[in-house]
Order: sequence, then structure tokens, then C-alpha cells
Amino acid sequence: MPIFEYHCHRCQDDFEQIVFNTKTKVRCPHCASRKVSKKVSTFSFKSGSKFVAASNAGGCSGCSSHHCSTCH
Repeated sequence: MPIFEYHCHRCQDDFEQIVFNTKTKVRCPHCASRKVSKKVSTFSFKSGSKFVAASNAGGCSGCSSHHCSTCH
């Protein structure tokens, strides 16, 4: 079952939700609004002793750094 990231346009909360099928109605867990949008996210995998991003976009959603340890 995939876990998707969403952004609520009403309260500006970012959250994750397990989506069982395409008929699943997603609501914000904070304010119960259905005015949400699915965020584009990347995944990473471990290669040796480093985590490697699966995309070549670099950075994370919180900043423009290519090393998330600098912003987290």
C-alpha cells in the first residue's frame, strides 16, 4: 500500500496518508478539509554507507541544499 504526501490548502499542513485505492477520499487530519493536493516526492535508497537520492533533482523539499543534514 503506497503512502502519499499531501498539502492542505486550508490550514497549510503537510501530511502523509496510506491510499488503498483510487476511490480513497483524502482529508486533512488537522482540519478535515478535502482541499488537498498530492505532493511530488522522491525516494532514496542505501548504497554502501551512503543514502542516495533516486532522482537527480538534488536537495530536499525544505531547502536548496544538496545535503539535507545542513537543513535538518
